[in-house]
Amino acid sequence: MASEVIHDLSDGAAANWEQGEARARRAAAQHRARRLVLLVLGWLAMLAVWQWGSTLFRGSVLPAPPVVAVEMWDILSSGRFLNHFTASVLKTFAGFGVAVLIGAPVGYAMGRSRYWRAFFHDGVTISGTIPALTYAVMALIIFGISVAGPVLAVALVSTPYVALNVAEGVRGVDQNLVRMSEAFRRSKAQIRRWVLVPSIVPFVFAAVRLSFAIAWKVEALTEVFGGRNGVGFEIRREYQLFNVTGVLAWMFLFIAFMLIIERLLAVGENRLLAWRPRERVRP
Repeated sequence: MASEVIHDLSDGAAANWEQGEARARRAAAQHRARRLVLLVLGWLAMLAVWQWGSTLFRGSVLPAPPVVAVEMWDILSSGRFLNHFTASVLKTFAGFGVAVLIGAPVGYAMGRSRYWRAFFHDGVTISGTIPALTYAVMALIIFGISVAGPVLAVALVSTPYVALNVAEGVRGVDQNLVRMSEAFRRSKAQIRRWVLVPSIVPFVFAAVRLSFAIAWKVEALTEVFGGRNGVGFEIRREYQLFNVTGVLAWMFLFIAFMLIIERLLAVGENRLLAWRPRERVRP
């Protein structure tokens, strides 16, 4: 008799859990559908305003969206965009590599030691508040027209974000896990690998995504000032030719493909950190 009651209770709990999961999936699907609708409406509204503005400013001041779309297709079909976009992306990721190599150890030291936190905190905070335009001009002054300029600008912009986020991740580590690992006589290397690193990886991804949104703009700006190739270089060339259509075409292509890369980073983060508990979306 008691076993039958326990069995009925377990079946009821399982049914309630399945119903809750089904409701959560439906709520998440509705949330994604609403976001997609709002996204499409936002783009349509922007195109409508753009088309209306092009009728007010006739001529080459503000070309209509179809004219810019044709120019974008010409740039893509000619192969020029692939060459220059690849150059810009490589310089952006090279700057990110330098930022991670410098910012991650600094952030780790800030999170583990009060001394190093006091030593680095002011410098990292100040460097994060300096306008990105200043870094672009500084890189141009130091390296001139070269590949190293955009790489340095991206590194200078990204390093503070990486350092601060890694420091917060290290400080946010559950100390109970650390003490438990020490009680089981785990070595410092094992604690660092199995406790500290998994705890700070989400913060590193957050730093990369946050700084990436700023870094690729700085990289393009540095190319506009003094680049030999890249999307920013092409934007400057079209500007010197007084070709507003070409400027807008290169700009929108660069924005579109950078948004795709940001989305790929988000997908990679979700797959790599799939072990984290997910918050259910309320209907």
